[in-house]
Amino acid sequence: MKEVGEKQSVLPELDDRTIVDYLQRNPDFFMRNAQQVEMLQVPHPIRGTVSLVEWHLARQRNHIKSLEENIGQLLSQAEANEALFCRLLQLQGNLASASSLQEMLDRLQRWARKIGLAGASIRLFTDSWRIGAPSGFIHLGLSRQSFEHLRIQRLGEQQHYLGPLNGPELLLLLPEAKAVGSVALSLMGDAGVIIFSSRDPRHYYQGQGTRLLDELALMLPELLERWVERL
Repeated sequence: MKEVGEKQSVLPELDDRTIVDYLQRNPDFFMRNAQQVEMLQVPHPIRGTVSLVEWHLARQRNHIKSLEENIGQLLSQAEANEALFCRLLQLQGNLASASSLQEMLDRLQRWARKIGLAGASIRLFTDSWRIGAPSGFIHLGLSRQSFEHLRIQRLGEQQHYLGPLNGPELLLLLPEAKAVGSVALSLMGDAGVIIFSSRDPRHYYQGQGTRLLDELALMLPELLERWVERL
């Protein structure tokens, strides 16, 4: 028994960090105390309490499930990318084998309709291409100055816009189109724009993937140079 007035030994306060440090310094703790560890109970949101072993196994199962879901998503993405690549490769070959600009535009239009769209159109900035008379390509021309307001309102600093257009915007880009509900509009650098249109107002919307549009926007200007001279 301690003498009166003798100072009691002060035990260090245990907190999470202290316990974790101890376990890291003593990796065999659970082996030395296996029986006691099996008896430990930890809170459970549904069952009240469970053993530490059950709790650890549940965490492992959840981790494995999460890994399986991630692997499934990666496989699905890989399959989607492969399908996209095949579709793009076929389209590129089809457009490259066209014998005239009009045939290339017709093939692009047929491809768009084949996948359920209303159509596909290309507009070229008049200050980047020699498309004045008597070239026969005048209908493809688009004034960059006239387009600038639409670009600021719809694209901002982005390359693509997906969604609806109002009447004046449709008249500028697709003067002959009818019943256009939504569009996918992509800048082809300083060359112009490509527009895919759908009658469904909900077909195109912000947040959709644009990988195919990215590739087409890079591919088309080079194909167009076969028939149209750049300025």
